[in-house]
Amino acid sequence: MKKYTDLFIDFDDTLYDTHGNAVIALDELFDALHLERWFPDAQVFYDRYWETNIDLWTRYSRGEITRDCLIVERFRRPLSYGQGLEPSVDYCLEASNLFLDFCSSKPGLVAGARELMDYLKGRGYRMHMCSNGFHEVQYKKLRACGLHDFFDTIILSEDAGANKPSKQFFDYAFQQTGAQKETTLMIGDNFQTDILGAKHAGLDTAYFNRYPDYPAPEPVTYEVTRLCQLMDVL
Repeated sequence: MKKYTDLFIDFDDTLYDTHGNAVIALDELFDALHLERWFPDAQVFYDRYWETNIDLWTRYSRGEITRDCLIVERFRRPLSYGQGLEPSVDYCLEASNLFLDFCSSKPGLVAGARELMDYLKGRGYRMHMCSNGFHEVQYKKLRACGLHDFFDTIILSEDAGANKPSKQFFDYAFQQTGAQKETTLMIGDNFQTDILGAKHAGLDTAYFNRYPDYPAPEPVTYEVTRLCQLMDVL
């Protein structure tokens, strides 16, 4: 008999190759806005974008900044490094809208994601996507990559009124899915938001560690470095 009946699964960089798709989208954005006028070296823009994005999403997950702040600041900061470019809020919003359109249309998945989802569906698990991503963007990504129909429920932080790792997010997820803590496993790649949040909510956890040189900083139920390894425990 299976130990778990329900799986809470993170989406970005667990199943959907958010980073890889965003790299392509940033190239497209750079060309669309003709940023070579202000950035003779495109890598300057890319590097500033990534360090800004990591900082802002970390702060957003903690509830320290709003969605609107994140959307503007993740482009205002890197664009400010352009020579002679003083990005207005409207310009940053234009950049954000273009980027999200480019990014959310990409179909790229993390290696082994579709095979894992096929396997889990075949095994009869109820699967629930749990994400801090923005509502309209996540649904576009789901359609683009073809994973929408695998999920019984889609739990987004904007609907929950709180981000992972907060208890409020997981309470909302239990309410919407009818899942029970004792038979639910959380699968995710972000140790702070996915794993610690789920542990504090009383769930077993499967940490998808994409950087195995840095093992989990505290005990988890399962730790894998490739998605296919989850088939051995589920």
